[in-house]
Amino acid sequence: MIELLAPAGDLERVKIALYYGADAVYSGGSSFNLRANAKNLTKEELEEAVNYVHEKKKKIYITVNIVFHDNNFEGLDEYLQFLEQIKIDGIIASDIAVIKRVKELGLNIPLCLSTQASTLNARAVRFWQSLGVTRVVLAREASRENIKRIKEETGIEIETFIHGAMCTSFSGKCVLSNYITNRDSNRGGCAQICRWHFQVDDQADLTITPKDLNMIPFIQDEIEIGVDSFKVEGRMRSIYYVATVILCYRRLIDGIMNKTLKENEHKYYLAILNRCANRESTPQFYDKLPTKEEQYYQEREELSNQDFLGLVIDYDQERKLVKLEQRNYFKKDDIVQFFGPSIETFTYKINKILNEDGEEIDVARHPQQIVYLPIEPLPKFTMMRLKTFDKRDFL
Repeated sequence: MIELLAPAGDLERVKIALYYGADAVYSGGSSFNLRANAKNLTKEELEEAVNYVHEKKKKIYITVNIVFHDNNFEGLDEYLQFLEQIKIDGIIASDIAVIKRVKELGLNIPLCLSTQASTLNARAVRFWQSLGVTRVVLAREASRENIKRIKEETGIEIETFIHGAMCTSFSGKCVLSNYITNRDSNRGGCAQICRWHFQVDDQADLTITPKDLNMIPFIQDEIEIGVDSFKVEGRMRSIYYVATVILCYRRLIDGIMNKTLKENEHKYYLAILNRCANRESTPQFYDKLPTKEEQYYQEREELSNQDFLGLVIDYDQERKLVKLEQRNYFKKDDIVQFFGPSIETFTYKINKILNEDGEEIDVARHPQQIVYLPIEPLPKFTMMRLKTFDKRDFL
C-alpha cells in the first residue's frame, strides 16, 4: 500500500488532512522540530491528535528533527518517553544523537530519518539501518536513479517528497538564514533568505529561489520503483492548500492503483495544484538536473491565493441550508465550486446568502462570518472556492 503523508501544523489540519484522503500525517510538538513558526502541538494536543488519528485507523509521525546543540538536549529524554507513551507511529529525526538516544532508552518507537540528513546513496542508508532506522526520507534532490538503487540495494522503506517548497541549498545544509539574520534554519528558525531580492546593479534584482516541487507527472513511475510513502511539504500552509493538494494526489494515486485514471486527467490535477500555490512548480531533480527553468532569478509576484471562500461546518436539515464559515470575500451571483473527498466537484451560482439572523445579505465580507446558502446537503469540511477548472475540459 502506498502511503500518502500530509503536513499537519495543528489539530484542524490533522482533521482536514485525514478527511481529504491522507493515510498519515506528520506534526511537530512545541520543541525539537524545524517549524518553530508553525502553531505546533502542545503535549495535550499531541495526545489528542494521536487518539483522533488512530480512531481513523491512520498514522501520525512526530518531528524531532532539529540539528541539536548541547543546550538543546534538556528535556529530550522525557519528551521521547512521552511520545512512546502516547503511541505515536514514529519519530522523524536527523541528528544521530537523537536516534541513538531512542535506542539507549529502550524505547519502542519506529525511527524515520529526516530529509535534513540529505541522504542520497545506499551506503549512507545501510549505516542508518545499522542504528535502527527503518524508514528514510530521501533528500529532495534525489533523482529517479538514486531512489531506485537505494530501494534495490537496501530494501528499506523509502519516503519521498512529492509536493511543496524546495530549499535553495541541499535540505538541512543551509546557513544563509543564520548568517544574515542569526535565525538558524537547521533549528527551526529559517527566515527564507532565498526568497529575498538582492540588488546586483541599478537595473535588476537577483533571487536564488527554486520553484516548488510537483511530482504529478511521475507518481506512477515512483510507485513502480517502490516508493513506500509520498510526502507533501507544508506544515505552515492553509487548510485549503492541504485539502486541495491531498485530494488531488489521493485521486491520482487511487486512479493509478485501480487502473481507472482517465486520459489527461493528471493535467486537470496539475492545473488545480498550480492554481492553489503562489509559485510555479516542477519535478526538479527527479528526471534531470534542474536548469534555469526550475529557478527564479529575477523579480516575480507571489500573490496570496484568494480562491478559498468558505468551509462547510454543518447542514440545517429543517431549513435546507448549508452552514458556511466565510474565509474570503464573496457575494450574490458569484460562480463558485464546491469540492470534497466524498462529492464530485460541482459549480454553483450563489443566488441567496443568509446571515445568522436569517436575513438576506448581498455580500459575505467579514472574516470567518457564519452564513447560510440554500443548497443540497454537503458533508462537514466540504470547501467552497472560486470557480477554477472543470475536469471535462481536460478529458
